[in-house]
Amino acid sequence: MKKLLTEFLRGIIKENPTFVLLLGLCPTLAVSVSVTNGIGMGIAATFVLLGSNIIISLIKNVIPEKIRIPCYIVVIATFVTVAELSMKAYSPALNRALGIYVPLIVVNCIVLGRAEAYAAKNTVVNSFFDGLGMGVGFTLALILISGIREFFGTGKILGYTLIKGFEPASVIGMPSGALLVIGLLLGLFNLLKEGRE
Repeated sequence: MKKLLTEFLRGIIKENPTFVLLLGLCPTLAVSVSVTNGIGMGIAATFVLLGSNIIISLIKNVIPEKIRIPCYIVVIATFVTVAELSMKAYSPALNRALGIYVPLIVVNCIVLGRAEAYAAKNTVVNSFFDGLGMGVGFTLALILISGIREFFGTGKILGYTLIKGFEPASVIGMPSGALLVIGLLLGLFNLLKEGRE
């Protein structure tokens, strides 16, 4: 049980896809305008990570070596299609807000990297906890970045005004603001890491 907890926590802390491995930055920059978008993208990516890790771990010994990457992409694309169609059916506004970035999960470095580097070499249970940890880590990073951008860019979080009379900095809500927020957070996490060492 301790090993499974370590697998799970690794994706949140030691190997966080956004802040440590610096993977998945394209959707992070694009969808982190609001916390709602961050949560939606995080849930979709977590679903795809979990499903693809489990299936790839189950079929890893059956797939011929020469076609393993195309097979992984087919498995990942299947889960992305399920996520996208579910989002279109149950949350069309969120689907419109996330746009092309949900279908692009198919080629997201986080998902394909975990399939190749982890799920193809480990058990189903370990792959499940790895996918869950990576997904939760990615979701938490998206929520943190979008929360900062939404608050400083609009003065609100999830549509609620937190401080009356707060003057938002609209640049934070722009694409350049995403780079600024991520850069500052990466600097902060590196300082904290150096302090611990």
